[in-house]
Amino acid sequence: MFRLLLFFFILIFYTSVQATTKEKIITNLEQTNNISFNFKQSIDKKNEKGNCIIKYPKKIYCEYKNLNKKIIVSNGKSLVIKNRNSGTYYLYPLKKTPLEFLLDKNYLIEKINVLKPRDINNKYINFTLLENNNEINIFFDKKTFNLIGWQTEDIYQNLTITFISSISRNKKIDDRIFILPKRD
Repeated sequence: MFRLLLFFFILIFYTSVQATTKEKIITNLEQTNNISFNFKQSIDKKNEKGNCIIKYPKKIYCEYKNLNKKIIVSNGKSLVIKNRNSGTYYLYPLKKTPLEFLLDKNYLIEKINVLKPRDINNKYINFTLLENNNEINIFFDKKTFNLIGWQTEDIYQNLTITFISSISRNKKIDDRIFILPKRD
């Protein structure tokens, strides 16, 4: 009998800890209008660094610190990837990319509400989203409840892992950065 009671106590405690963690992640997302951060990204064994600003819903501006001086911009409907050195320019409908989901905090909150969190090394909380043939793993810091990265497949079906750091929330942002760049 004692073992059964102990088991139920541990189960209830574990469930309440999970719920608390989920609630804190959701509250953090609800209170976030934008985030600025540095990133390290690994795509098919190629590593890149840079910085980004996400403004909810569905806007992003990233500058890569590489030879090509690549930028990525979404105005909420389209996504442009532009190489400022060579002038190459790619335009995609945002809805054809995993960023469609990552940049929509209401979608994230809705999914997190129903998904079971996975604790990784007692440091990170992971949720796996399955949407339109996309598997998106999102990661949150267990102490700060901040988004700290994601793992997806890019539009070329390469595994893309993005780690974010130096996170700032709700800074004043010039919305002109989300205007799609023109072709040269």
